[in-house]
Amino acid sequence: MLYNYVSVEGNIGSGKTLLASMLADFFEAKLILERFSNNPFLPKFYESPKQNAFPLELFFLAERYNQISKDITSPELFKNFTISDYSIFKSSLFAKVTLSSHELVLFSRLYDIILNNFPKPDLMIYLHSDIERIKKNINDRNREYEKNIKVDYLFKLQKAYHKFLNQTNNIRIVYLDVSEVDFKKDVNVFNKIAKTITTNYSLGLNKINL
Repeated sequence: MLYNYVSVEGNIGSGKTLLASMLADFFEAKLILERFSNNPFLPKFYESPKQNAFPLELFFLAERYNQISKDITSPELFKNFTISDYSIFKSSLFAKVTLSSHELVLFSRLYDIILNNFPKPDLMIYLHSDIERIKKNINDRNREYEKNIKVDYLFKLQKAYHKFLNQTNNIRIVYLDVSEVDFKKDVNVFNKIAKTITTNYSLGLNKINL
């Protein structure tokens, strides 16, 4: 296996958890899924974003650090590699969208300290999907607190991701547009995605057509 740690990234509702789970089953990999449901500030954030954004992002940062740092350093027997449905970079991207300028200054100081001692993915798979498809996916999974998600918020997150992808050249990133495909139902699409994990990519952004 070329990569020891692979992360799947993308906007809310882009299919990260589904793809990470499918790939983990296919490759018999250790799976790490984000524990978003235990964040007490998440439902409050969608009701009152400005009042709850800072504690929300701090909680997520601490949880992601604890989960990844422990799980990456505790490999499971007979597992080929580790795959997660998020990366630590997610914390910075969301914070830049949700926090005020003063809050972001403090958050960034904490984030930079953690980042220096945090395992980076050997490969990041980024799932791009148009906002219309994302909204449909969010509605289909029918989480009560997500009913308040604004389209403008999704656009801002997408823009932040794209800026990050285009400016990052020290990790391997595979960009996949899943707006018009269904990797759950189409085995050919899934096999093509799975092949990315066995391909030696160059550092920076690599766009793959599905």
